[in-house]
Amino acid sequence: ENISDFSFNVTDCTQVVVPEEVFFTVAAAGILENLLVLIAVVRNKNLHLPMYFFICSLAISDMLGSLYKTLENIFIILCKMGYLTRRGDFEKKLDDAMDSMFILSLLGSIFSLLAIAADRYITIFYALRYHNIMTLRRALIILAVIWTFCAGSSIAIALFSYEAATVIPFTILFPLMMFFILCLYVHMFLLARSHAKKIASLPTSTVHQRTNMKGAITLTIFLGVFLCCWAPFVLHILLARFCPHNPYCACYMSIFHVNGTLIMCNAIIDPMIFAFRSPELRSTFKKMFCCAR
Repeated sequence: ENISDFSFNVTDCTQVVVPEEVFFTVAAAGILENLLVLIAVVRNKNLHLPMYFFICSLAISDMLGSLYKTLENIFIILCKMGYLTRRGDFEKKLDDAMDSMFILSLLGSIFSLLAIAADRYITIFYALRYHNIMTLRRALIILAVIWTFCAGSSIAIALFSYEAATVIPFTILFPLMMFFILCLYVHMFLLARSHAKKIASLPTSTVHQRTNMKGAITLTIFLGVFLCCWAPFVLHILLARFCPHNPYCACYMSIFHVNGTLIMCNAIIDPMIFAFRSPELRSTFKKMFCCAR
């Protein structure tokens, strides 16, 4: 609020406001779509695989992001109507809880993408030993560790968000994890051809390799969408912390609502990628809708 008010004094950029109806519509669509993905994986036993469990983790992160924006807008509406104040103790605790949910969504998305990337890496380069390396039990343990760490980190960051020592590691984590995933990509695509030649003599190796590379391409799409939707908001956090009085920074921060909308668009786009790239999920969705009819 202070940064938004101050930006009018140092820049001529007009504050871009997204209608509340748009926020609620996009958020509701994101929640419903990701809920459909979770139901599809639960109902279809053929989808009870580590890869789809990691995809469910990403879907939960997307749902939390949409839910956060929904609750935030309800909070703002209640403040405008006079039912809540911006400086009360209850409102401060509510704001911390919502901030914690937002950070949990971001960290959950990053680590879910990292888990999917590692799973694709093992699938491509250790195809013959994949089911021994990535068992269902290990996948569940990995997810439990991820969400325990993300929950603890989100609470700590939300409580100490005004400390530079907290903000800096949080913002550094984003590019660091993206760089690590990018390194996995480079290694995957550089060695994929040589790996394919080594297993070319094996039965159905061509089909298996094509399927694995399709999974890697799907992950590439996920990562590209994630960066486009989340990077503007992370940049906003950095600018708000380190150069709030700069006219150029204030001008960028005037599109805060647009950056928030992009986060919710990520929750809508991801399930579409699931449905478009996975024949098994498409088939499950069709069966679900046919039964509903």
